[in-house]
Amino acid sequence: MTRAARLAFCLLLAGPALACKESQAPPVATEALLPDSAEQMAFGINFILTDEGVRRALVRADTLLVYDDATREELRKVTATFFTPTGEQDAVLTALQGVHNNRLGTLEARGNVVIVSTDGQQMESPHVRYDPSRQEISSDSAFTLTEGERVTKGIGFVSNPDMTNMRILRGASLSGTPVKIPKR
Repeated sequence: MTRAARLAFCLLLAGPALACKESQAPPVATEALLPDSAEQMAFGINFILTDEGVRRALVRADTLLVYDDATREELRKVTATFFTPTGEQDAVLTALQGVHNNRLGTLEARGNVVIVSTDGQQMESPHVRYDPSRQEISSDSAFTLTEGERVTKGIGFVSNPDMTNMRILRGASLSGTPVKIPKR
């Protein structure tokens, strides 16, 4: 082998080794990947709220953050579909944020909460709680319930998810077409 061939062969073998020594260190994140003190984060999450094995609600969220030893889940862009004990859809809730308490099995929705029942009633409130064991939605905040041309406003309520059995806590006002109450 000629001297030039040996030199070319040595350079060929030494080239990758020399290139490895010139590589840069991997980039290091400059900020925390999990917000606040979250233990876990998930995207595009779906889970079911049950009561004694019966499906009460299907919850979907854009983002889920887990806190407090996996007992509290903060949700973003929340949609909850409520079901009757027989499995029929009752109503759909949408909200900007929510909190699922794993210990109690409850869901709290916050920020532009809108609930639309299967018969077209629509409720708007800044905050609503859902308790699947009682099959009940409630709030102590102001709300507006629209049923066709009739608009009911108040502060605080307790109701079933399809809003057919509602108790207004205070400040009730009604506008629009009056409701005919059947005589008994």
